[in-house]
This record gives sequence, structure tokens and C-alpha cells, in this order.
Amino acid sequence: MNRFLKDFLSYLKNERGFSEHTLRAYEKDLTEFLTFIEREPLKVDIYDIRSYISYLSSKRLQKTSISRALSSLRSFYRYLHREGYVKKNPARLISHPKLPKKLPAFLTVDDAFALVESPDGDEFIKLRDRAILETLYGSGLRVSELTGLNMEDLNLREGWLRAKGKGKKERIVPIGHKAIEALKRYISEKTGITTNSSALFINRRGERLTSRTVHRIVIKYARLMGISGIGPHTLRHTFATHLLEAGADLRVIQELLGHASLSTTQRYTHIDAAHLIDVYDRAHPLSRIKEEKR
Repeated sequence: MNRFLKDFLSYLKNERGFSEHTLRAYEKDLTEFLTFIEREPLKVDIYDIRSYISYLSSKRLQKTSISRALSSLRSFYRYLHREGYVKKNPARLISHPKLPKKLPAFLTVDDAFALVESPDGDEFIKLRDRAILETLYGSGLRVSELTGLNMEDLNLREGWLRAKGKGKKERIVPIGHKAIEALKRYISEKTGITTNSSALFINRRGERLTSRTVHRIVIKYARLMGISGIGPHTLRHTFATHLLEAGADLRVIQELLGHASLSTTQRYTHIDAAHLIDVYDRAHPLSRIKEEKR
């Protein structure tokens, strides 16, 4: 591996706290770039970057993949510039391809309730899966945050949990009463499983669940309910959408989701016009004056 790339990945891991999944994505993007240009990273200029982006476009890659590759290059050369290895960032002035605005998929309230209630039974696996689904929908966690939960991160008496988000940033997230009930039942059964792990969610062998396993769990119960094309992140989108539709402030939702930027949270403002009009009629002073004159 190129030594500059190795130093960059070490910086992302040790100083920025990036996950192994993110590190692998950066390594893949940058290794493919360095293989393409066949030059030392310090000798790269803006024309090399443009040539590589054109090459990716010629392969008919999705715009999201090209944009991610460009973001990796920008971050890499921003690091090299800050460390004094290069005089300027050759990727800085290259624009990202325009991406189609894709609204997050979400479930209706009825479908969400049906999904989280679908694991029915008193055995360990059913209780665990019910607790997982209730927590994903009730707290809006990322799947990596859910699998990273330890027993000490829960405070069921006061109704909150401590989530470790991107960059190891921690935040306190409320737990709904349905999730609290499901977690209590699961933890009671979990005490019968021998484990050396402090993980909240484990398998029958006492090992911490992986994100992939949780993804399979969500898909399994969604299929039982006749719901297709969803995963754990769908429940996060559903959590945010239902809060917004119920009148929650966008800044509050931003805090609950752990978004660094409000613009990320604003993707959830896709409520239909009828709902917006209804909220306006109930909340805006001018609308109330109009009602009083009738």
C-alpha cells in the first residue's frame, strides 16, 4: 500500500474515529485511483483527477459512486495539503455530478406497527428480534449504533439510551415505552445466555450481532408482512417521518438522528400538501383569525 494512503487511513481511524466499513470504502476508492493514474500521489494535478472522473463516467457507474470517489479524493488531498505534502488540493475545484433528489423510503404508521409487532413469541430469538425492531423504530438508530449498544448504554428506568454515532460522537436518545417493554422482556431472557460480551444484542452463542445480521432480521419480518425493498435504515427514515408528521421540530429531529447538518435532516420534509395545509390551519395565527370571522 502507498505510504501516503496508509498514513491517511491511519489518520481517519485514530484521529477521526471512522468505522472499519468507512475505512475500507476510502481504501478501495483511493487504491483504484492510484492504480489508474500510475503516478505518485504528490505528482497528481487537476487534469489527472478530471481524467479519472471521465474514466469512471465511461464505465457507466452510478453518479452516486462517482461522487463518492471524488469525495474520497478531496478528503485525501485535503489531508496531504494540511500536512504540507502538496501545495494545493487538485480535487477541490472539480464539481460533483448532479445527483437526482431521492426521497427516503418510509413505512406508514400501520405498516410500521405491524412490522415491529411481527416477532410473536416468548423464546429468546423472538424476544430479541422484537426488541431490535422496536428500538430501531422507537429511537431512529443507525444499524451500526444499534449493534454497538452495550448493556450500560441503557437507562430503562428513565427511558433513554446512549448512542455512539459517526466519528464516535455520543448522544442521548429517548426510548419509547413499547421499546422499553420489549427490551425488558428480552433482557430477562438474555440472562440465560452465557456470554463474555457486554453487547446488548447477541446471538445464541453470546456473540454481539453484526449489522448484516440485523439487516437480515428486518428483511425476514418485512417479508412475512408482505413488505419488500426495506432494511434497518427504512425504520430510521420512518422514525423521522412520523415525528415530523406529528409536528416535531426539525432541529429536534436533527438532534435525535445525530445529523451534523440540518440539510441532511431536511430530506424528511416530504410530507404531502394536504398534511401541510392541515398543520397550517391548526397552527398559524392568520388561519385562526379567519376561522373566528366565520
